[in-house]
Amino acid sequence: MELLTSIFKDINSIVWGPMMLVLILGVGLFLMLGLKLMPILKLGTGFKLLWSGRSTSAADQKEGEIPPFQALMTALSATVGTGNIAGVATAVFLGGPGALFWMWCTALVGMATKYSEAVLAVKYREQDSNGNHVGGPMYYIKNGLGKKWAWLGTLFAFFGAIAAFGIGNTVQSNSVADVLNTDFGLPHWLTGVILMVLVGAVLLGGIKRIGSVAGSLVPIMAIAYLLAGLVVLVINVEQIPNALNLVFTHAFSSTAAEGGFAGAAVWMAIRFGVARGIFSNEAGLGSAPIAHAAAQTSSPVRQGMVAMLGTFIDTLIICSITGLVIITSGEWTSGISGASLTSAAFAQALPGVGNYLVAIALAVFAFTTIIGWSFYGERCIQYLFGEKSVMPYRVLWILAVFVGANTSLDFIWLVADTLNAAMAIPNLIALALLSPVVFKLTKEYFAKH
Repeated sequence: MELLTSIFKDINSIVWGPMMLVLILGVGLFLMLGLKLMPILKLGTGFKLLWSGRSTSAADQKEGEIPPFQALMTALSATVGTGNIAGVATAVFLGGPGALFWMWCTALVGMATKYSEAVLAVKYREQDSNGNHVGGPMYYIKNGLGKKWAWLGTLFAFFGAIAAFGIGNTVQSNSVADVLNTDFGLPHWLTGVILMVLVGAVLLGGIKRIGSVAGSLVPIMAIAYLLAGLVVLVINVEQIPNALNLVFTHAFSSTAAEGGFAGAAVWMAIRFGVARGIFSNEAGLGSAPIAHAAAQTSSPVRQGMVAMLGTFIDTLIICSITGLVIITSGEWTSGISGASLTSAAFAQALPGVGNYLVAIALAVFAFTTIIGWSFYGERCIQYLFGEKSVMPYRVLWILAVFVGANTSLDFIWLVADTLNAAMAIPNLIALALLSPVVFKLTKEYFAKH
């Protein structure tokens, strides 16, 4: 295990080096400027489309499997997970308060990235032999860039099928098992069994059941968590100005060691802010467009505007609440990391209640992430080996939930972090090359509307 950990650490330092951060932020900034800041300027329009997309017109129903609202909720079910609770805490623990600033930067340019991914996913999607719409980076690489680039699509699907077991499965079940054991004394193996049964029950229903469950659970859990976070911030209101000062100051200057906090250079704030930001909102990974490709819509641009809300909601709202709760509580200097740090921050303001709220939120967040990412992994494996490979993949997926609940957290985070970058590289290359298509479709749409 030590050798394996060492190998992954070496790979991780390369794939998450300066070039990767430049690639993620650079492509996002390029798309945002190419779109003339449209994702920011049309944010209100996106929310209107989301609200109207709860049901689908008769003309659009034949264009996909689930309404636009459910497509976003499926994508959000996969993104709103441990990254919002444990990921933000890890970023602040390793990079200091300044990491939150770089998470915000990642999210702002990530809105353009997520928009472009969804536009291309709907534009270049296909129908499989069962009549289901399939899409995502592997399809827009194959159909948009042509046969000479098909190997890049295959590479994405390969990394996606494997990475799903990290970011979307074992990391989630491990975090749930860890927090339920800490707060409720539930054995890790029992959490693993319960999660296996619940995940299996949902997966048997395919994308329509996943969309239905996500459409019901995601809004409820997100609103409940946000309300709890706002209550804590109201209690800590006097600390908010100082917290914001720490965020902006330490985004550009080193954070000194304090209490159990070891200190962090600016590079660490950028590195962990961007990495955990991407882990949380997945902008640039190429995962969310797989869900948006199943939306009942005939307009790539309309679905793109719905898709970009995922990054806004996930990072600029939910992650911000978590980060500010941690910083205002002062617990970020205690030496605690991960979900335990977020629990301690909530418990500091809400003694006897806060830690249980975080435990329940994390469990529900992680459960929806597992079912959302199962769909991504299935589509990747289907692209590589055909529809017959989907059922064996589901069985492996359900078994991996139990394995994740009973394995070392540090190693799982390392593997997930490394595979995230491996997924992002083919997708970001494709987004840059296909950007003229995104700009053209966007210009034509707004010329008519």
